[in-house]
Amino acid sequence: MTDDVFALLRSVDTPTVCNAIEVAEGGRGFNRFTRSTMLASAPNAGAMVGYARTAKISALAPPTEPAEVIRARRMDYYRYMSEGPRPALAVVEDADYPNAIGAYWGEINTTVHKGLGLFGALTNGVMRDLGDLPDGFPVVAGSVGPSHGFVHIKEIDKPVKIFGLDIRPGELVHADRHGALVIPQAVVPILADAIRKLLKTEQIILEPARQSDFSFEKFEAAWAAFEKART
Repeated sequence: MTDDVFALLRSVDTPTVCNAIEVAEGGRGFNRFTRSTMLASAPNAGAMVGYARTAKISALAPPTEPAEVIRARRMDYYRYMSEGPRPALAVVEDADYPNAIGAYWGEINTTVHKGLGLFGALTNGVMRDLGDLPDGFPVVAGSVGPSHGFVHIKEIDKPVKIFGLDIRPGELVHADRHGALVIPQAVVPILADAIRKLLKTEQIILEPARQSDFSFEKFEAAWAAFEKART
């Protein structure tokens, strides 16, 4: 993945990447995406893309392990988030879902993660402090709430599930206000070309449809050209 490809991925939304993966794979059927409505801390900030740094948290009840174990795991978590390939996203499953109450992603924690070199967070859990989160660190979350509860780290560097999407550590994730997906490693070498082809092909329909003299006859001709370009 070159810097140019990452820049291209950040410039397009997640539905575009979802469609482009199908272009790269040669047909419909790609299914590694989230299955529920998600909330974005900065809906107009654009997409975030990076390698997953994964963890699980819980907040409904106090931890049952000794305090020193919890403190040590917390530091292990931040050390882990500070390491690994970049760009990277924090992908954190809240084990309390669908009853998540702990807003792990507030002003302090997002600022710390940004300072450690991450480019955003994806979670099925809770965010808060909207309006006070740092620029350049979007959060795509399951809900918004006021409290951090008894939030604590349960697991680090393990596979997680975010709204039906299984994500393994190190997988390439693309996310925005529409949700998230995992980019298959097999399509990475041709994904940029697939995105450009998709965007060019879409204009076959979009350009005439935006004209004041658009009609069914022009749509029919444009659709035939569109179908031909997709094959």
